[in-house]
Amino acid sequence: MICLAIDQGTTNTKALLVDQSGQILSTASRAMTSTYPHAGWAEQDATQIWASTQAVIAELTREAPAIDVIGIANQRETLVVWDAQTGDPIGPAPLWQCRRTAAQCRDLVDQGHGPDVHSRTGLEINPLFPASKLTWFLNTDARARDLAHSGNLRAGTVDTWLIWNLTGGTVFATDHSNASRTLLFDTNAMSWSNVLADIFGVPLSCLAECKSSDGDFGCTGPGIEGVPAGIPIRAVMGDSHAALYGHGLRNPGAVKATYGTGSSLMMLTEERLLPNSGISSTVAWTEGGRTIYALEGNITVSGQAAEFAAEMLGLDRVTDLADLADTVDDTGGVTFVPALAGLGAPYWDDEARGLFAGLSLGTKRGHIARAAIDAIAQQVADVFEAMSADAGRETAALRADGGASSNSSLMQLQSNLIGCKVERSQVAEVGALGVAAMAANAIGHPMAIDLGTDIFVPVEQPAKRKADRFRWRRAVARARGV
Repeated sequence: MICLAIDQGTTNTKALLVDQSGQILSTASRAMTSTYPHAGWAEQDATQIWASTQAVIAELTREAPAIDVIGIANQRETLVVWDAQTGDPIGPAPLWQCRRTAAQCRDLVDQGHGPDVHSRTGLEINPLFPASKLTWFLNTDARARDLAHSGNLRAGTVDTWLIWNLTGGTVFATDHSNASRTLLFDTNAMSWSNVLADIFGVPLSCLAECKSSDGDFGCTGPGIEGVPAGIPIRAVMGDSHAALYGHGLRNPGAVKATYGTGSSLMMLTEERLLPNSGISSTVAWTEGGRTIYALEGNITVSGQAAEFAAEMLGLDRVTDLADLADTVDDTGGVTFVPALAGLGAPYWDDEARGLFAGLSLGTKRGHIARAAIDAIAQQVADVFEAMSADAGRETAALRADGGASSNSSLMQLQSNLIGCKVERSQVAEVGALGVAAMAANAIGHPMAIDLGTDIFVPVEQPAKRKADRFRWRRAVARARGV
């Protein structure tokens, strides 16, 4: 049994071939380009998303064994809007980081819609999620309005866009994990909500059919290089959900952190919870007829904070930043709050702006670099603490994956700040393996995955941790202007 696992992310599109033993046979990757046309705006070209997917599939499948099944993991909350008749996007795809609808979201909150939206979705009204982005298209693009009126408007997250193209436009579907991140899906009723659609002023007719994460998403159509027609697509999850699944975490209270462009922490829960401390409730996945719920905290700028700092310091590569950070013992009192697109969980403050605090005549470039690494761990610690409080339980370990987790200094710092063990996956592609395992299960070929782990345990005294956390919180307050 061979699974083609597609992992379409913000910074790159990857594809893997995975056998039934969970071994990665080969990989292919293409870099993605994001643009920032106005302050607070972030977008990608949906045609590039699909072209990069085609490219990695074609590269991966040259002289490869026959593929039995396909699984898809995808960047979440990015919105693609297209014409059902032509299959062409009608504009750029606003990324999950895009804040263009911040004013609209504030208006909805001021109108008193926040509690109702939260009770139905488990989410706060925020520009991170696709609902307000779809409203923006309908309000600003006459073509979108005309297509909606004629019934030919299609809107969906990246998984929906890929399924549409992989099946030759015959399947318009999404899975429950991605739907739960839109602000239009009732995670209690497990369906699109007319009430939510009315709040955001969008027609449900343009949204995809919701399916179980291990559902039948159709088969590949003709004309895809390297993949014959008729290969079933049997697993779809948002990338963070797929990583949680890939870690093999199935018990309530288990927590993982994915260190990517942004970061996502997820904790499995026994039931659907509605926290009130800036943490979201979400559908982790649906499989075998069961809905699994989780708490989640989304950090808007995480690994990207290191990229930003590297560019500001004139470094060629983000790995050079880690090397520079290791030239000093600490931050020298410098704190970097990377509120470069506002602050996500647990603050949800779109007005926050990035800052460096604590600079002095003794500040060196290494201190700036170290502060950028520190910022990633501090933000994760914020979410970890809020999530543990909402769940009412202490967590013995944090599972870690994602690109930035390869930095051992960061992982040690993370363990110090949260005061518990960090278990880092030795395999980078946890999300892709997760969706591959679900796809294999769906066709009756259970897949075994052995990620291996590197263990980091706290080595700093509690007093040092307390002082570091106090300094961070004070800087965050300055970034928020409070």
